[in-house]
Amino acid sequence: MGSMLNLQNAGTAQTMSSREVAELTGRRHDQVLRTARELVDQGVTQSVETRYRHEQNGVEYPEHRLNKRDSLVLVARLSPEFTGRIVDRWMELEAAAPAPLDLSDPHALRGLLLQYSEKVIELDAKITADAPKVAFAEAVRAIDGACHIEKIAKTLGFGRNKFFKRLRADGILLDNNLPYQKYIDRDYFTVIEQQPYTDSKGVTHATFTTMVTGAGQVFLAKRYANIGEGAHA
Repeated sequence: MGSMLNLQNAGTAQTMSSREVAELTGRRHDQVLRTARELVDQGVTQSVETRYRHEQNGVEYPEHRLNKRDSLVLVARLSPEFTGRIVDRWMELEAAAPAPLDLSDPHALRGLLLQYSEKVIELDAKITADAPKVAFAEAVRAIDGACHIEKIAKTLGFGRNKFFKRLRADGILLDNNLPYQKYIDRDYFTVIEQQPYTDSKGVTHATFTTMVTGAGQVFLAKRYANIGEGAHA
């Protein structure tokens, strides 16, 4: 049976679509729909015309929702030899429908309470597990512009030196702690030139500092959140 074949509720009444009737009887849906309308006009049935959205093109088309009696009448009009199929299908749908909960039964209520309790426990566990990621996301949103790698390391639970070592080992930073060009090109890092210094031999050296952009902060958070020192990705 195709995925469109679903038992639906209209209030408390189970209904079947004219599209399902068409599939069960091997008829085109436009033929089934025309017959369903004729039966309503004749006062034989009371099916309701609604609309559904086609899964592929997104266009809305008409269909009829029929209760058990009206679907049997419709199939009998369309194709008496297929009436048995519609009866079998209704038996399948009714067998698959969940039984109503007896609120006077303490055992049933206890089972329902246990189900809800388990779901609450699962939800609490997920919230606890996601808390570091959420906190980091909030921190990133609060940062205006680029920041030092040390700040990211602290937020993620790394020591400064160990985080630099990790980034070098993962091929993100060079040995001099400057980022590889591909990560600069992705706007994850920016390099700022600092005040040059002069060594004891009088040679002047340029100095640079690696800063993490907003996009880089998100990149590092996704890659290293909940890892911290001593853990492995």
